Amino acid sequence: VTGAGGSIGSVVCLEVARFAPQRLVLIELSEFALYTVSQALAERFPSLSITPLIGDAKDLARMREVMCTWRPAVVFHAAAYKHVPLMEANPGEAVKNTVLATYRLATMAHDFHVQSFVMISTDKAVNPTNVMGACKRVAELYVQSLAEKSDTRFVTVRFGNVLDSAGSVV
Repeated sequence: VTGAGGSIGSVVCLEVARFAPQRLVLIELSEFALYTVSQALAERFPSLSITPLIGDAKDLARMREVMCTWRPAVVFHAAAYKHVPLMEANPGEAVKNTVLATYRLATMAHDFHVQSFVMISTDKAVNPTNVMGACKRVAELYVQSLAEKSDTRFVTVRFGNVLDSAGSVV
């Protein structure tokens, strides 16, 4: 799970843990977020093998190392920025973090014959009117294009505002 310590990534980790996978590999750039989610998972699922890894989803060498070492069957790609005004002010970073990271991870999923790749997207990708939505839409289109030619099952899910997540407004 990329973005394992984020508001959506941490929930994905909890849900995946309920199915008792052989191993759950957590990838997160924030040391504190990674520590927090890995401790919560270890407490709730004491028999689960958890591998917390500091890493940036944009870092090609690190992600290749993770794929080579752990050979995941399923990749949940939840690493993302989520604040629209910040992405409007930093469009280059939005492109790198959303488009480039998804391109690299999805391509590796195909190359490493991962069974399934799940991209977490956003409702803002529907007829995008901002940088974040446009970046997510481009990433979705790339994932769709791989789905047409790969043995890997590529799936995109779109979330709206997630209640009780960090920064969520009711």
